[in-house]
Amino acid sequence: MAKQRVVVGLSGGVDSSVAAYVLKQQGYDVVGLFMKNWHDTTGVLKGDCPFDEDHDFARMVARKLGIPFEMVDLSEQYRKRVVDYMFNEYSRGRTPNPDVLCNREIKFDEFIKAAMAFKADFVATGHYCRKEEITVDGKPVFRLLAGMDPNKDQSYFLCQLSQQQLEKALFPIGDVVKPEVRRIAKELGLATAQRKDSQGICFVGKVDLPVFLQQKLEAKSGSIIEIPKDFSVYESGESNKDLYELATPDRYKPTDGKVVGKHKGAHFYTIGQRKGLNVGGTPEPLFVIATDIERNIVYVGQGQEHGGLYRKGLFIPEVDIHWVRPDLAMSIGEIKGFSVRIRYRQPLQNAKLYRESEGMYIVFENAQRGITAGQFAAWYQEDELVGSGVIG
Repeated sequence: MAKQRVVVGLSGGVDSSVAAYVLKQQGYDVVGLFMKNWHDTTGVLKGDCPFDEDHDFARMVARKLGIPFEMVDLSEQYRKRVVDYMFNEYSRGRTPNPDVLCNREIKFDEFIKAAMAFKADFVATGHYCRKEEITVDGKPVFRLLAGMDPNKDQSYFLCQLSQQQLEKALFPIGDVVKPEVRRIAKELGLATAQRKDSQGICFVGKVDLPVFLQQKLEAKSGSIIEIPKDFSVYESGESNKDLYELATPDRYKPTDGKVVGKHKGAHFYTIGQRKGLNVGGTPEPLFVIATDIERNIVYVGQGQEHGGLYRKGLFIPEVDIHWVRPDLAMSIGEIKGFSVRIRYRQPLQNAKLYRESEGMYIVFENAQRGITAGQFAAWYQEDELVGSGVIG
């Protein structure tokens, strides 16, 4: 019987290198495929978009492991499906997560298509997560589970994958901890053993975000307005806020605070941001608590505990709700408890999900810092990622 073929996305990093090794040990016919997804270096910090270097490291690993090595250029697809989406979201005053989009649109879509040219049965990546197949009503269903290394679990980044995408995916190091991955690479003499983990925007690298965004978004001067700590958008004595109010960001007016500085465009800032404001002389650091794109205003507040940084709820429009497990989808009117995270590495938070005709309301047990429109909320049952959505 012929071996099953797996095309591994070799990135030039240690994780995908060891993933390729593990698959080979498991008896698969392994092919290393390097993705070239970005050419432009506008706004990229020097030394942080090492495409040529990544390619060389990936090729060295393939040679060391004795597997075929190929390259595919997906830069046009990446620009259309990830970068253009980023620019559009920022122009609307939202903060997208390009890594989640990159996995949904590129690594587990365009890359899978490219892998089929090599007659692949599966594709594999170096993500720290796990897949499990179960049977529901006589049909196979794929579960997306957290990685065994609690410090590196990357299931959140895969929160938009579908059953069809999971069917073709393998995660060979999902049950291995990072130090062990490093040890294996070192023992094998792989060139990537000591390479630092990549950071920044998927396939782009670390960027000076305003410079990067100014390729498409115009810089325009506006006011930075500080909102006092004791300010509340609600009338005194208001309590019992309904779902809509709990999930709606605070709406500030220019008269609610005082002008403390100038910025170069409200769409360059995100909730919770501290750096880049260039306003000094305050007893505590200033943080962005809201932006008004129409009026081009950035609202800030002093200190980590400013009330404007915290919210009990969020809303996901109907069109943006995604179920990794469609068989577990909630019905309209249903209320259910889940563990939720709104960013990578955030500890899971207890919350209730309210499924309504207009979308999903998520209300947390404890108020959450920095809930940001355009980011993804993902909900879990124990260690299984069940669904996700774009925060409205």
